[in-house]
Amino acid sequence: MTWNWQDPDWPNFRWAAERISAYELEFAQKAGVLIGSSRHLVSADRSQLVVDLMSRSALDSSEIEGEILDRDSVQASVRRQLGLQADHKRVGAAEEGIATLMVDLFETLGEPLDHAKLFHWHLLVMAGDTDLQVVGGYRVHEEPMQIVSGPDYRRKVHFEAPPSAGVRAEMDRFLRWFADSAPSGPNPLTPIARAGIAHLWFETIHPFEDGNGRLGRVIAEKALSQGRDRAMLTGISSTFMQNRSRYYTELEAASRGLDIDKWLAWFAQMTLAAQDQTVAWVSFLIGKAQLMSSLQGLINTRQEKVLIRLFRAGPQGFIGGLSAENYRTISGATSATATRDLADLVERGALRRTGERKGTRYWLTLT
Repeated sequence: MTWNWQDPDWPNFRWAAERISAYELEFAQKAGVLIGSSRHLVSADRSQLVVDLMSRSALDSSEIEGEILDRDSVQASVRRQLGLQADHKRVGAAEEGIATLMVDLFETLGEPLDHAKLFHWHLLVMAGDTDLQVVGGYRVHEEPMQIVSGPDYRRKVHFEAPPSAGVRAEMDRFLRWFADSAPSGPNPLTPIARAGIAHLWFETIHPFEDGNGRLGRVIAEKALSQGRDRAMLTGISSTFMQNRSRYYTELEAASRGLDIDKWLAWFAQMTLAAQDQTVAWVSFLIGKAQLMSSLQGLINTRQEKVLIRLFRAGPQGFIGGLSAENYRTISGATSATATRDLADLVERGALRRTGERKGTRYWLTLT
């Protein structure tokens, strides 16, 4: 099996820029819409948007690798590090590490990428892991770095990375390219092409013993976010998570050669899907502010508490909708009171009702 890094022309990736030009244009247009729309958010909602994007990226990127983290702990850590009010709960090392990584990414989006930054990020992403030979440095082991699946007697090698002895030189070359291809560099690339190449190139080198996937997605996020007037994460880890099997398949296929048109087209689609999710969040937060403003002084504390809890669930709302039982649990209301409160919220246009009897559910109504 020949891998891309074994090609004599490595790392001269080949792609036709015109094949993703429409994606690049749409990406730039949506980025402008996001930045413009976010200016209409009140300060608290802008902060909530940033917290949500960082938290979702952290959680989804970790889940891609099979690590399930506590959502509330990640959000609390992000909020604390941003100087926002947060629950005073104990946060595990893994949650604290990935949250710190996302905050550092956000606060240094425009800064160059170098070995020291990558080593720092590796320390964060591997927080609490004591099984590695090297943490905060590139791998040095002599055995092949392989991505495999299946039992030992029928093991399938999906990819083999360059030997450890050459990792430092490979990363020197990668980091020079990343700087040269930046918006302010001598050979700037369009955001999607640059991010897609950066992610594939970094994953090919696979410079660390573990954590390469999470760091590779952070690098892609950095590439997508650079060159804008206002910092805004794309949240591409979430669309990768939603398409995890395809993500691995596309990466494996792209690692077998230097022609990457197919990889960049798929990467572009995931990027635009991530932007759509962020646009939905911004619209949701704007609708939330408008709804709560229109209801000010018209609803009781029970109703307000339930609406706030619904808002916390995000644009998708409660899975299956809000039931009368949910309402009673959240508000502490009796059955009769819950019925009156819900009917009042429907009448005021805050909720819409679907179904009948035990199948009755309530949904937020946002303009």
